[in-house]
Amino acid sequence: MNTQEPKSPTRTRRLGLLGIGAAVALSGLGALGYWLIDGRYYESTDDAYVNGDVVQITNEVPGTVIALNVDDTQPVQAGQPLLELDPADAKIALANAEADLARAVRQVRGLFAQGKELHAQIEQREQAERTADDDLQRRGGLIADGAISAEELSHARDAVTTTRANVAAAQQQLSQTIAQIDGTTIADHPQVLAAAAAVRNAALALHRTLLTSPVSGMIAKRSVQVGQRVAAGTPLLAVVPLDDVWIDANFKEGQLERMRTGQPVTVHTDVYGRHVSYHGHVVGIAAGSGSAFALLPAQNASGNWIKIVQRLPVRILLDPAELKAHPLRVGLSAAVRVDLHDTSGPLMTTAVRSVPQPTQASAGDDPAVDARIAAIVADNAGPKAHEPARLARKDTSAVAAGS
Repeated sequence: MNTQEPKSPTRTRRLGLLGIGAAVALSGLGALGYWLIDGRYYESTDDAYVNGDVVQITNEVPGTVIALNVDDTQPVQAGQPLLELDPADAKIALANAEADLARAVRQVRGLFAQGKELHAQIEQREQAERTADDDLQRRGGLIADGAISAEELSHARDAVTTTRANVAAAQQQLSQTIAQIDGTTIADHPQVLAAAAAVRNAALALHRTLLTSPVSGMIAKRSVQVGQRVAAGTPLLAVVPLDDVWIDANFKEGQLERMRTGQPVTVHTDVYGRHVSYHGHVVGIAAGSGSAFALLPAQNASGNWIKIVQRLPVRILLDPAELKAHPLRVGLSAAVRVDLHDTSGPLMTTAVRSVPQPTQASAGDDPAVDARIAAIVADNAGPKAHEPARLARKDTSAVAAGS
């Protein structure tokens, strides 16, 4: 015969509630311990997005598009031709500039020749002046004997005055010519240098009719078509260098207390899911919140005020090897987790961007253009282009001595 009394339902419920309470308490203690030991050293947010440079391609000269070599989503390399404008107008302008350069060289060459001519003319007029002086002296000795008339003596004096005036006029003309060529040669004369600069400018305009990619990346935002007439400065397309993207994570201001540059970061993106992780580090915290740089910033000093927690963008640089293995696109969403264990880094970094950005080579110092200018100068300067400069210095001293 069983003499055990059945358990009371109230006692059973009490034991069950105590068990649940103990489990909850243990879970809370475990969560608190995890937070105290490790969890409080991490900050995370899912308000993060992939960002990168968007290099706008614009034309520097107006023209009509005659060739378009790329399209959206197409990868390109730095220096690869993107599109071409009609070069006809630029070629005509370059031909006119080269003709003006040749004309300027010949004009300057004429100035040097004029200096030689005036120098010979001065010597001729000085000889005429000396002859007139000798005639006046001889006639001055004959006037007392009555061998010549007073009118003839007066004519001799007028001849001396005229020849002296002719010498002075020639010397002034030579001074004016020397002022334009003194200390220069044909090649470095200001008129020739200005004409050569016009040739370089025309050559640069011709070079700019072919647009090349300044960086390696992917084509985006193409808005130009073949046959379209575009004005200077028109946005035609964009190149996005996908091998140099970063993450902009928007953290609440309360999460930034212990965040420093250099701290390690783990990133997951929606496009690849949780099984692909990126590793990077914090490279900087933005200078202000988004509302501070808005077109119409908030005016909290007027009306009723309600505090709203602000977010600041934190820039995160990713591992290039991981980025190459799993490429990202600008604008994709990401989840970011920052490790705050090491707070020895600076709050604001002073380092500049370490990744060099290749830029489009300038055609302002094109060796081919310089060679073409040198050839035009040589063809029109004559066989002895450097001799007039020495003559000009000699003539300057002669004029100074004559004055």
